[in-house]
Amino acid sequence: MAHDLQGAQWRKSSFSGDAGQCVEVASNVPGLIGVRDSKLPSNPVVTVSPGEWTVFLTGLKHDVISI
Repeated sequence: MAHDLQGAQWRKSSFSGDAGQCVEVASNVPGLIGVRDSKLPSNPVVTVSPGEWTVFLTGLKHDVISI
């Protein structure tokens, strides 16, 4: 299902640096978290619920998920 992300405000992690290999996240859309490739912003966007995003971040913080 396509979601309307037209008003999304995208941001990169402060850990990204200048390498250009970054993802951007939009969390200002009610009920959605958008994730996209910063180099190809017109490509498809992955969307997850805020709860799924929290589980993902928790997994990263506790070394359960590696990317």
